[in-house]
Order: sequence, then C-alpha cells, then structure tokens
Amino acid sequence: MTLGKEVGKDAGKDAGKDPGKDVGREVGRRRTFAIISHPDAGKTTLTEKLLLFAGAIHIAGSVKARKASRHATSDWMEIEKQRGISVASSVMQMEYGDCVINLLDTPGHQDFSEDTYRVLTAVDAALMVIDAANGVEAQTLRLLEVCRARNTPIITFVNKMDREVREPLDLIDEIERTLRMAVIPFTWPMGMGRGFRGVFDLRRDSMRVFRPGEDKLSDEDENIEGLDNPAISVRFPEIAAGARAEIELIRGASSEFDHAAFLAGLQTPVFFGSAINNFGVREVLDALVDLAPPPGSRRAFQRKVQPAEPGFSGVVFKIQANMNPAHRDRIAFVRVCSGRFERGMNLRIVRNGKDIRTNGVVSFLSQRRDLLDIAYPGDIIGIPNHGTLQLGDTLTEGERLQFTGLPFFAPEIFQTVEIGDPMRSKQLKLGLAQLGEEGAIQVFRPHSGGALLLGAIGTLQFEVVAHRLKHEYGVEARLVPAKYQLARWITSDNSRELKRFIDINAYRVAYDAVDAPTFLAAFGAELSVAEENWESIQFHKMREHAGLEFQTHLDA
Repeated sequence: MTLGKEVGKDAGKDAGKDPGKDVGREVGRRRTFAIISHPDAGKTTLTEKLLLFAGAIHIAGSVKARKASRHATSDWMEIEKQRGISVASSVMQMEYGDCVINLLDTPGHQDFSEDTYRVLTAVDAALMVIDAANGVEAQTLRLLEVCRARNTPIITFVNKMDREVREPLDLIDEIERTLRMAVIPFTWPMGMGRGFRGVFDLRRDSMRVFRPGEDKLSDEDENIEGLDNPAISVRFPEIAAGARAEIELIRGASSEFDHAAFLAGLQTPVFFGSAINNFGVREVLDALVDLAPPPGSRRAFQRKVQPAEPGFSGVVFKIQANMNPAHRDRIAFVRVCSGRFERGMNLRIVRNGKDIRTNGVVSFLSQRRDLLDIAYPGDIIGIPNHGTLQLGDTLTEGERLQFTGLPFFAPEIFQTVEIGDPMRSKQLKLGLAQLGEEGAIQVFRPHSGGALLLGAIGTLQFEVVAHRLKHEYGVEARLVPAKYQLARWITSDNSRELKRFIDINAYRVAYDAVDAPTFLAAFGAELSVAEENWESIQFHKMREHAGLEFQTHLDA
C-alpha cells in the first residue's frame, strides 16, 4: 500500500517526462471527501474501515476501547483517546485502485462544528453516516446545509444494521423527507438487528452474506447471485420473503440514478451496512471512486481558478498546533487548488506578500507524516511553520489571488482565563495565540485592555482548550464565564464612523486573531440598540477570512 509520499513519487516519475501536461491526468485520479455525521453514528469507525479496505492500515483501532493501547487512527489527541470522541479533523491520504483518495475525518460533536464547516470547504464530496437506530439527527442536518450551500455531492451510509434499528423503509422515507433530496438505494439490507443476514446489491443483483469480524480484513466474501435464487430461501427462510418484497417495492418506487443530479446535490446514493464489522464498507469505497467528482474549479475574488491550470495555488483551511508536542510544531493544512506542487518550490502568501519555502512539506495519515515530493489539485499538504500562515491564507507562485468561503461564526459562549501561576503567563499567551490561530477557540483582545476573552460555539471547546493548555503548554488555567452572550464583527464603508463607534463603545469592542473589530453584548437588546443607533455600521454573524480587510489589501 502506498501512502502520500509514495503516491507523490510515483506521479513524479511520469511527471518528469512531460511536466506541465500531467496535471489534468492527476486531477482525474483524485477523490477528496469528508465524512460527516451526528456524534456516535460510527463516523470514525467507518474512517478506520475505509483505511483498512484501501490497505493503508492492517488492524483497525477501536474507538470504544478508550483505555486500550489501540485507538482510532484518526483520533490522535490525548483527550480524544481518553473520551473516545473526535475533537479535531484528521487528514488521511491513500491509494485505492487507480485513484488517490484524500479522506478528511471531522468531529461529529456540534461544539466543534466550526472546524467541520471549514473542512467542508476543502472537499469535493461528502460521505454522510446515519445511525440506523436514530435516523437523521440535528447535527447531520446542520452539516448538510453547509454541503447544500456549496452543492457538495453526498453519498449516504446507513450504519449499525446488525443492531436493533428502525425499519429500512422508514429510514429511507425520513432521509428523503428531511434532507430534501431524492434517495437512491444502491444496496438494501437483508434483515436487521439479530436477524441481519447481509445486503443485496441492487445494481449487481447479488446478495453479500453478513459475517461479523472487527479488526482484520477478510477476502472470503460470500455472494448469492439473483434475488430469486432458492439458496436465499434455504439459507435464510426467516427473512427471505420480507426482504424480497421490500426490494421489489424499492425497485418500483425509486427514481433512476442520475449522475448529474447527484453531482448537483439533488440525489444521494444510499448504502447499508455495519462499519464495526467491515460490512458494506467496500461498496461505499467503490462508490466514492466511481461516483464522486474529481477536483473542480474554485472561486477567488478575482476569478474562477481551474484545477488543471499550470500555476500552483492553494488555500489554508486548517491549522493544527502540537501534532508532535515534543517539537511544538504548527502545521498548516493546505488544499491544493491548481497546478502542481513540488517540494522546495517558493510560494507567496498573498495576504502579506511574503515568500515561504516548502522543503519540509508533508502528507498525512492522521498524525503520521511523510515528506512529500509532489502534489496535485485535491491533495492536502501540510506546511510546518512558526505562525507565518493563518487560516484562509492563499498561496500562489506570485499571482494575487484570494480564495473565498472560509467561514468563522460568531461565538455564543464567552469565558475569561484565570491562571494559577503568574510565572506561566508567557506560556498562556503563546498557547492561546496558537489555539486561536488554528481555530480551536476564538480569542479576543479587549480594546480597552484586560484579560483575553475566549469565545466558542459550545462548552466542550473550553474543556478541550483547558486540557490542551495543561498538557501541551504546561499551563493550569481556570476558565470563568464572562458576561457576554453574543458577538458581531463590525465593518463600515465610513472609516471615521467605524473609529468613532469603537471609541464610544470601547468597553464592548475586542479584536480577534486577525485584528477584526468585534462588538460584544451581554443581552440581545444591546445589539438591537446599537444597530438602530448606528446605521452606518454593519454587524456580521459570520466572517470569512477573505473579508473586506483582505480585499482592501489586495486592491492596495
């Protein structure tokens, strides 16, 4: 099995023969997708099994064995191993068949939705995991709205069919009704719960027999050809008649699969299985290769950028500090948008015009990193740096481009930081700066001075920050609730009016990680009054990194 390093090298051999003409071919080989779900639907387990089937790992970690020596490959933080949840997005590259797959595992918990939203800007498709016992849940809907806004194609995997679950027909109806897209079953369960006997492939007219097995991959798949094959009734008399009736109903009622409608986010192919038992995973992996689109064009302020263009461009969609705590490293995750990356090439940070060297660029298998020689559009590369790169930065070979669409959402909960040992103030400041820059928490510097203010979408983010401050920066910190309940970024076409507003409301204004001014309010009425009294000021619930301040820089 080849990881990102070898994938790049293999591509580089052919590329060297005809550099500049291989980009289009390599773009066609890429599939870059994220796995999304509500917490506990089995997303991280499915990630493990996709890696297993692609040959990237040989034994899957168990997210349930929190105190065991093995943990999910995509969960690398100590707190993730302790709690058995994902709190940071992970990137994994692998090769399957003739395709290079870039798989991004995202946190399912809504408290970390900002990280997930930003990851979804870096992918070309999404794999949605649904718990067959619970159906479509709240966080799934929120993530789906982000996908729909970007017309991201979605493949659906209904998981845990070997447990006591809801009727498949009810699940299909709910998915179609709540997600507002046509559901096209590609496989159908033969039984469920303790009576789960396998899945029937509707396209191949074949039943694959269920055989439990968690950690290792077996090639001993058993298939029974044909829905009317007497062997199904002989082997599984308790489910044969009911399963046949459901399949006939589905075949008659379902629409034909339309690949163009799928790419437009109007249809979703649906697969059933049990990720913990490696069952139904191969069909999903094959569908991702066959159906998911290769990298497409991406929107910048200046123009639309095509992936096969000769010039390199990329965008920083994630920053992670301390993936290796011993080295206090910072990795900027960059989605390659166009051209061909070669290790050692000079790249320009469009935001400030500075150049950055790329001798240490890496590819990923979760926390494992390999030096990368070559990458193409759709690939995710990691650039080690010491705070030079920020979320949303565009990198080019010199062209002044700024990609759009990287979202920051106004915090809903605020806390201040109290430190037990004043001698650790420097470490606290460093830790909060780095965690703020990577997007783990939003850090605000009050205009009138005083303690830094932390803002988050959910309370679990504060718990993670306190844990990371202690274990990664050696700082024992206590987080205390602040009086504020909402925030809005403020802009104005009139710079004098903006300055006057800030001066008058100095005690309620703070600056975020990129020095964007923010209005803070303890009550909704305060915001309403400010909006009514200051018509020249715009109050924003969301800020894109490529906002007005960056456009001003580009036009300067």
